[in-house]
Amino acid sequence: MKYTKNKNRTRSSGKRPVSTLNPEMLVKKATQNFVKPYVSTRDFTQLKLHQQLSKNIAQKGYSAPTEIQDKCIDHLIQGKSLIGIAATGTGKTGAFLIPMVQQMLENSAVTGLIVVPTRELAQQVFEEFMSLTKGMGLHAACFIGGTSIGKDISKTKRKLNLVVGTPGRLNDLIDRRALRIDRMSALVLDEFDRMLDMGFIRDIQKLVSGMHDRKQTMLFSATVDPSQEKLIKQIVQNPMRVTVSSGTKSSDNVDQDIIRVGRDENKFDRLFDLVNEPSFEKVLLFAETKRTVDKLSKQLTRSGIKSDVIHGNKSQNYRTRAIAQFKSGKTKVLVATDVAARGIDIKGVTHVINYQLPQTMDSYIHRIGRTGRAEATGMAYTFIN
Repeated sequence: MKYTKNKNRTRSSGKRPVSTLNPEMLVKKATQNFVKPYVSTRDFTQLKLHQQLSKNIAQKGYSAPTEIQDKCIDHLIQGKSLIGIAATGTGKTGAFLIPMVQQMLENSAVTGLIVVPTRELAQQVFEEFMSLTKGMGLHAACFIGGTSIGKDISKTKRKLNLVVGTPGRLNDLIDRRALRIDRMSALVLDEFDRMLDMGFIRDIQKLVSGMHDRKQTMLFSATVDPSQEKLIKQIVQNPMRVTVSSGTKSSDNVDQDIIRVGRDENKFDRLFDLVNEPSFEKVLLFAETKRTVDKLSKQLTRSGIKSDVIHGNKSQNYRTRAIAQFKSGKTKVLVATDVAARGIDIKGVTHVINYQLPQTMDSYIHRIGRTGRAEATGMAYTFIN
């Protein structure tokens, strides 16, 4: 399709809060080549895990634990409560799922509740549990918004070793007297700082208070905010703390730069020229509002660049398909609100672009954390008007 210059600039709908970020802080060269990668002194076969669990881990292609896994698994198998801080892409999910599965195999009374901020992350955690427990006879369910509440109620009638879900849907099922969590022994709050930022404080407090038989609590995140420490102390008393990253800085594996757009320049034209370059193979494009996300995707598609969107107004089925298309490479650009900044594990994202200046540094860190994962180097651009 031939590209025709767009005469109208893209504008956000309504008034949005003015970002307080200093753009100069978003310029940084990746230092990946100067950071020695973590190498565990043991592999998974030396962790004394259940034979079938070890077999399933090997079938997934994992040979040795990542740093966060190496430092957490032994303690969590012993039932200790823990706060784990590690950057995205470092294996946090395995750090709490592997010991939970091991405990369930050792003691049938162990059951777990995993609470996450987004539907995508819930599905990812659920799928990881299912692959780790293949052939074990353990059962789990995933409860998220945008799906049939009737089907969810039916799932609660089964014997479940693990429940994964988002705060709203979990509390909805509890209010309907369909889901009981009072006898569950282990609680995981994954990306807990993000859940608090998204306004789930009361939902989380309700879930925590409802777990009367809770014996172990695990909080995991990529960042930690000192202002949340008081609430954390209410949730878990005297936990171990494992910090793999500082939890306060942007990824060292990502080249970061800003693109200044002059008053007389067409912002979308600058974007098109950028993503049309051959090196931009798999691009996550973030905007602040759902309307802007939809508009950008339509403009890109009309300009000959395959794109799709995910945001809160899209059904779960639509979001799942959009992510699958992006993962497979059928879509070059996935345009999203902050719903995609957390919990979406997509390999090979070459670039992250912020079409507008993010509202907070926390949001910025998690957006650019979608690229430069593991030992790869990524690139992040932020447009500045």
